[in-house]
Amino acid sequence: MRFYNLSPNRVKRVIRAPQRVEEGIVEDTVAAMQVGSSKRRQEIWVMYRPNRGKIRVITAWRYPGKSPERNPVPEEILEEVRGLL
Repeated sequence: MRFYNLSPNRVKRVIRAPQRVEEGIVEDTVAAMQVGSSKRRQEIWVMYRPNRGKIRVITAWRYPGKSPERNPVPEEILEEVRGLL
């Protein structure tokens, strides 16, 4: 987070109100994205793992530009994660 100049509150905001949610590249993880700056055209990504009523953040990064859409997370899993927040 320090390398990409992301605060803990910004990471929480991405998790609570993502614009796009996909499956993470690591098993049993979720990746959430928000547009960071329209001027710079950046996306802020957070990869996390829901774990027994808690959410464990794995990593957070800025992506320059617009990333392609991949595997969306099924709606039933999204509802389960939203219940944890």
